[in-house]
Amino acid sequence: MSTKTSIEWTEQTWNPTVGCSKISPGCAHCYAEVMARRLQAMGVKGYEDGFRLTLVPARLVEPGKRKRPTVYFVNSMSDLFHEDIPDSYLLQVMEAIRQAPQHTFQILTKRAERMAEFFRENQPPPNAWLGVTVENRAHGLPRLLALRSIPAAVRFVSVEPLLEDLGEVDLTGMHWVIVGGESGPKARPMQRDWVLNIQRLCDGQGVAFFFKQWGGWGVDGKKRGKRQNGRLLNGRTWDAVPRVEKRQHECAV
Repeated sequence: MSTKTSIEWTEQTWNPTVGCSKISPGCAHCYAEVMARRLQAMGVKGYEDGFRLTLVPARLVEPGKRKRPTVYFVNSMSDLFHEDIPDSYLLQVMEAIRQAPQHTFQILTKRAERMAEFFRENQPPPNAWLGVTVENRAHGLPRLLALRSIPAAVRFVSVEPLLEDLGEVDLTGMHWVIVGGESGPKARPMQRDWVLNIQRLCDGQGVAFFFKQWGGWGVDGKKRGKRQNGRLLNGRTWDAVPRVEKRQHECAV
């Protein structure tokens, strides 16, 4: 099922798999897990097992049916490179992406080593952007090394939820960084200086910077709804995206 989304940096979501399992601190308050339980209670097809990892091959044909060029976030409700998803199914997903060249597909994972291993044997589709989550130094930053090895059209980093100051980060080979705070009743706070540090790094290294949201804690350190906290940083929005036309044939750095 492909659906419109309120995620600021994409247009629609496409979930050829659903469900996942936790592997790092960024997973602690997973929004997808909560949503999957709601969808299960509503009887939505594909969520009969709630958040248990499930392949949904019937959805593979969905992007090809849509002619209007669309930016898809792949697996907003799962992790495409989960260890229990077989390579044979990943190949089917990549073929579905290749067969829909009118669209852009954004694939985000916390399992960067699995993704890099898969693409050592298989060329990424030219219309696929590949990204990793970086929530902290210990678990998140090592994923950049794996991502950097993949010859993707665009390599991006989702720093959400940002759980600590990342310090000095080498963004070589990255084209886009998205930063966001955690939302939900158990949201962990994000500090303004942590965000500004990443914005500084992007500006200095020529990487597009996108500030998604403050989340459940405002820049003033007060807890409230994410809509109230908004997404202004230093009085403005930051909505930069990669210049794709210059990236399509770029090799990994």
